[in-house]
Amino acid sequence: MKTKTLAAMVLGPLALLTAAAAPAQAPPVPKAGHSTAIFAGGCFWSVEHELEQIPGVVDVVVGYAGGAKANPTYRDHQGHLEAVQVTYDPARLSYEQLTMGFFRRIDPTDPNGQICDQGPSYRTAVFYSTGVERDAALRVKGEVARTLGKPVATEIRPAARFWMGEAYHQDFAEKNPGRYQAYKTGCGRERALKAVWAGR
Repeated sequence: MKTKTLAAMVLGPLALLTAAAAPAQAPPVPKAGHSTAIFAGGCFWSVEHELEQIPGVVDVVVGYAGGAKANPTYRDHQGHLEAVQVTYDPARLSYEQLTMGFFRRIDPTDPNGQICDQGPSYRTAVFYSTGVERDAALRVKGEVARTLGKPVATEIRPAARFWMGEAYHQDFAEKNPGRYQAYKTGCGRERALKAVWAGR
């Protein structure tokens, strides 16, 4: 069971009403010509919202990955990371570029989570599906370490099944702008990431 966080507090009554709900349907299957990638970057609301801004990204959904438990839920996803599945157009955006975009939207030096969200389910990871993706992710990780001048804690991990998150978590920032802004401000995510990446 993950620890209580600012995100959980922001959900408030919504979480109580929907926490027992089953996860949403299976993740969307990409259309011909599109590809998918899975990343874990702390609070999945933030990662979803921020990766959607990258040109070439077609869709982002939130869920859980990396654990052994079947059918994880927000209330019970021990062993899993909060994660996102990104659908993108490789004709416009390469996997390597997407991975760099992901790194630029997290604090990759934090081994225990992200900003105000700390604990095992908030650790960061890139999940690769092929040797080509693994090599690209490792190149990006090395470049990030050189840029920041610090060790990078983000793991590069073999592909794991992505379990779709509950419907009320999908597009949370878009559907609940006030609640998301309260979380983002209270967490200090934007300020913290600017400090990590300032001038780089």
